[in-house]
This record gives sequence, C-alpha cells and structure tokens, in this order.
Amino acid sequence: MEDKYITVSQLNRYLKFKFDQDTNLNHVFLKGEISNYKAHTRGHLYFTIKDESSRINAVMFYSQASKLNFIPEDGMKVMVTGRISVYETTGGYQIYVEEMQQDGIGNLYIEYEKLKKKLQAEGLFDPSRKKRIPRFPETIGIITAPTGAAIKDILSTIKRRWPITKTILFPSLVQGASAAPEIVSQIQKASEYNLDILIVGRGGGSIEDLWCFNDENVARALYECPIPVISAVGHEIDFTIADFVADLRAPTPTGAAEMAVPNQTDFYNYLNQVNLRLNKSMNQKIQENKEKLKTLQNSYILKNPISIYEIKEQKFDTIYEKFRLVMDSLLKEERHQFDLKIEKMNLSINQIIEKNKNKYLIFLNKLEILNPLLTIKRGYTITRKNEKVITSIKNLKKEDQITVELTDGKIDATINNILKI
Repeated sequence: MEDKYITVSQLNRYLKFKFDQDTNLNHVFLKGEISNYKAHTRGHLYFTIKDESSRINAVMFYSQASKLNFIPEDGMKVMVTGRISVYETTGGYQIYVEEMQQDGIGNLYIEYEKLKKKLQAEGLFDPSRKKRIPRFPETIGIITAPTGAAIKDILSTIKRRWPITKTILFPSLVQGASAAPEIVSQIQKASEYNLDILIVGRGGGSIEDLWCFNDENVARALYECPIPVISAVGHEIDFTIADFVADLRAPTPTGAAEMAVPNQTDFYNYLNQVNLRLNKSMNQKIQENKEKLKTLQNSYILKNPISIYEIKEQKFDTIYEKFRLVMDSLLKEERHQFDLKIEKMNLSINQIIEKNKNKYLIFLNKLEILNPLLTIKRGYTITRKNEKVITSIKNLKKEDQITVELTDGKIDATINNILKI
C-alpha cells in the first residue's frame, strides 16, 4: 500500500519534466518590472519580474548575463525571453532568462522620484533642520512589527550595548496597503511620550515590501515629529523617502540600535582612559606644585621674614619723605598765594575806604552848609508854631503862640501885631 506514495523530490522532478515538455513554456516572451534584484558573485542574476498583481521569480546565468549592455536594477521595466521550468529544490517555478532588454523605468520608481523631488523642494530633507541624536538616551521608542527579526535585533543590540536604556514598542504593520496609515498613527502617538529617540523601520525586503516607507504621509509625520528619528529600513544600498526625512539613517535595524546607544564596553574603556589621563595630569600638577613649594621654602624672603618688613619700612620712609616735601611745597605755595590775596584785598579795602572818606567829607560839607544851627549862629532864628517851622507870615495871626529858637535857648511869645514887608 505504501507503493502509491511518492517523495517530494519525485513530485518536483515530475513537474519539472512536464514543464520542460510543454512547448508553450520553452520559449516565453515576458515583460514586467524588476524587483528584489540581486547579483551573485559568480555573475548570475536573481530577481523577480512583476506587474500590478502578480510576480514570478527569474534567474539569468552568467553566460547570458555577460551579454547585457545595461545594469539591471529594482524598478526597471524589462522585456525578457526565456523558458519556464521548476526548481526542484524549492518546488517553485521560475523563468530562466536567456535575453533581456530595457522597457523604460517602472511606475513605482517614477512615483518615488516624483515624490522625492517634491519633498526636497519643500525642505523636508534640509540638513539644517535635522535634530541631534542624544548620546546617552534614557528612553527609546520603536515603531516596527511586534514580531520578526527587526524588533529582536533592535532590542538585543540595545540590551547588549547599553542595558540601562528603557524601550517602548509602538507595534505597527510595516508592509502592505494598511501599513502607511498605521505608521503615521504610531508616530503621532509616540510624539506624546517623553522619548529621547524614536526608531522607525523594519527588516529587508523587495521595493514593494518597503513601499510604505516611501509614502508621503509617513514622510510628513516624520518631519513634524518633535523626537529625533532614526530610520531603520533594512536595505543597505537603496534609500527610501523616510531615510531622507529622518534625522539619521541606519542601513539596518541593528545599525539603528548601534547608532542610538553607546557601547558600554567602549564607554568603560573610555572612562578608564580618562581616569588614567586625569590621574597622570593630577600627579603632574601635584609634582609641579611641590617643586614650587620647595622653591618658596628655600627662598630668602621666607627664611628671613624680617627683611620683608625692613624693605617695606624703608620704602615707607622714602614715600613719606617725598610726601612731606610735596606737602611743604604745596603749603608754602598756598601760603604765598594767600599772602598775595590778603595784600591785594587790603589794598582794595584801603582804596575803597579812601574813596568813601572823600565822599563822606563832601557830604559832610554839604550837611554843614544846610545845618540850621549854623544859620542861627549867624544871627538868624527859627520860629515854630505847634512844632512846625514858620516860613511866612501867612501862616500866623494875632494871638498865635510861637517859639523862637536862638543859639543858646528858646523864647515863647504871643503875636500882637503882624507887619507885612
């Protein structure tokens, strides 16, 4: 009964035989877009040919590949001629390419270049706006698939290099149509956390697998993120749009983790080197200061401290003598100037007194002339009525009481008669 069961190898060999016997599959003309291109060191080419909804693996051996007049690359549209057969080891069918020629650039590549030029013109790639990656991060956020090699590589690398760093995973799809919106949502969510660094990426894959990292919304979310971002898309040769926008680009997720945290072994070695240099510098400084102290201890001044006082005392005497001579000179000059001013002031006062004395004599003479007593001495009298001087008979009448003043006394009299002249 077991005779009816065959091995996998027998089945694959049978299918290969069927493929090879089909004349329609022995000479196929196929066109599509190159993806997941790899050139082997022996000269063989391995890639995928795809259209909008399907793909097929392809191989072109060195004997045919050496005749190409161009270098194939991902995104390139080509037209190939070859045969379809089964690769027995994997059981997968593929096209063995015999001839290949270019058929323009792939649609994905055109979209990529168009978006790249647009965002570059807007300044999203400007190096001047890129944020500095902290040297010793305390908390790192990671946006990637929760399972797979990428998250394992990142976490294991961080733990090995700098285990004190805390990590927070923001799980997201990183492939397919729903990946880009989910990545944008997780970037916005991570922005609300107190993170030092944000790693965004995934492991390697074809250009289609990585296409969500060429999405415009993802690029703008990375640009607006306040946290320093490391792009960790696993493709060492080609760049995605996210690589250009991010503050730092890593070729692989492991590389991103190495860029995000220092290596504790290297850091400890660095600290040891610093410690050695510091000790050497301190010992050298101590030795220099010991030599200075020894020089000071052997100096004449410290051995003969009284000499400091004697020198200062002598200097003080010299300064004091100069000060005294200067003060004497100044006082002498001031005294001389003071005497000159006193002499000048006395002269001015004497001149003023003499001038005023002359004025006084003139005024005195005038007063003497006007003095009524002198008039009386010359034989005149002064007549008053009610203490008022009478200068005319018009001011008098009969029976008025008057007083006549002479040089040696007064006479009271009564008017009996008034004669007019």
